[in-house]
Amino acid sequence: MNGLAGIIVALVLSLTAESLAGDARVATLYKDPDCGCCEGHARYLEANGFKVDVKPTQGLAMLRKMLGVPESLAGCHTIVIDGYVVEGHVSAPTIRRLLAERPKITGISLPGMPVGSPGMEGPKSQPFVIYEIGPGEPKTYAVE
Repeated sequence: MNGLAGIIVALVLSLTAESLAGDARVATLYKDPDCGCCEGHARYLEANGFKVDVKPTQGLAMLRKMLGVPESLAGCHTIVIDGYVVEGHVSAPTIRRLLAERPKITGISLPGMPVGSPGMEGPKSQPFVIYEIGPGEPKTYAVE
């Protein structure tokens, strides 16, 4: 494992352990250093009661792979919160639902960067489908 991969694994494991022991509303958001919409999603989550720790990284693809996120479900950024992965611009109510229900999945995803989603400017043109991240074919977790 190269140095960057080792650092990422150590960070994710320590942050996951911290979130399991602490407040379920503490989120670590991993993003491309040049992406501004991720900061918009972080501000949205903070305005909705979450504490967000933003971590710029050049290793998002590697991080997603280590966390079990298939490429087809990759979002704009990756959030680790209370033992779950949240990909992309998922709304605060859907994240709260995930944390309250505690399903036996890896996490949830709103793939891509849909216009009108929290943190993305513009009008929403269609419902957003949030998928479960887990074994097998992706299943719908929520429609926003």
